[in-house]
Amino acid sequence: MSDDMWALVFDRSKEDWESSKGLHKVRVAKPVLDDRVSTADADSVIIRVDYTGVCGSDRGIWFRNSFKAMIFDSLDEEGKDCRIVGHELLGEVVEVGSNVEKRFGYKPGEIVAAESHITCGVCRQCRRGNRHVCERAKIIGFTRDGCFAEFIKLPAEVLWRTDAAKIDKIVGSIQEPFGNAVHASTTVDLSGKSVAILGCGPIGLFTILIARALGAAKIIGVEPNKQNARVAEQLGVDEMVYFEPKPDSWKSNPQVVNAVREFGPDGVDVAFEMAGYNSSVNNAISSVDQGGHVILFGIKGGDFTIENFSKVIVRGVSLHSVIGRRVFQTWEMTRKLLESKENQIHDKIFEVILNKGQDTVVHIDDYDPQDFEKRIMNHPKVIIRWS
Repeated sequence: MSDDMWALVFDRSKEDWESSKGLHKVRVAKPVLDDRVSTADADSVIIRVDYTGVCGSDRGIWFRNSFKAMIFDSLDEEGKDCRIVGHELLGEVVEVGSNVEKRFGYKPGEIVAAESHITCGVCRQCRRGNRHVCERAKIIGFTRDGCFAEFIKLPAEVLWRTDAAKIDKIVGSIQEPFGNAVHASTTVDLSGKSVAILGCGPIGLFTILIARALGAAKIIGVEPNKQNARVAEQLGVDEMVYFEPKPDSWKSNPQVVNAVREFGPDGVDVAFEMAGYNSSVNNAISSVDQGGHVILFGIKGGDFTIENFSKVIVRGVSLHSVIGRRVFQTWEMTRKLLESKENQIHDKIFEVILNKGQDTVVHIDDYDPQDFEKRIMNHPKVIIRWS
């Protein structure tokens, strides 16, 4: 068996961040387990990767507009120049460390997904049960090598068993981002509520399906991208608000706010901000009713300005920041939602969001940067097949 493997990487020794784009397909060393070299290997596994999902954050790395500091700082710590990207995966355990079967119960041959946040377990937040906001978390594909590779080494404690007879492997590879939407959607009770989803990218599209399954009475999508808006309509939003974004504007858009507020007595009960733009945050805050909830999930860098901040307080609007997934409570809900036949979430993800795999699943043997860029620009979700 070869000691190296294919991977998709950013290599700062060969390209300048500001003047480059894309990920290079290269041969890199295959990960190994050796607890004589690293004691952590006794609690780790090697996974042969079957499928990996491409996230919006991976697009940010592709186009060099996000996560430079995170990647460069971690490479400095490791004394390396090359980062394997990717954090959404499904694969087969092929090798386990000496403690793994006894401590975690994993054996070679098991099909697993993985939590992308590798937490320390000893910081104050971890000890409180808030591992999703661990103070020392490492994130695969950003601050340690990721899963855009034929094999990956991970701590056994982040693995999540997946029944491939109940969850298709392609769908199973995006449990991690689907879990983001589950976490966001379970922040407040959605039963009987009117809901606006501002930003119908992958996480927003997942949120449409989850909000419906959790009993939302009305779902309004807000999206400037017509292709994403069409997908949202196929998934069953009750109303769709299209708009032309105003470049470089941090202010709310009256067209969007007025359109959303028409669907409630004086705004919606819950607004999910999934885009991360300053204007979208203000749209969300202005779109909710008295006592409404704004779920903040979208993320962009820089300072933000909140319009009429006093109204947030006097109207009793609650702002909730959501990051990652609760480990492993969110994964339990994710499994239940994807395995359920009644809510049709699993099938709609494959048939609608993933377009039945047509143009959205590409084998690593067929990887071409120009073709791949077109795919990630033309579809809300793209999957890489490795096996």
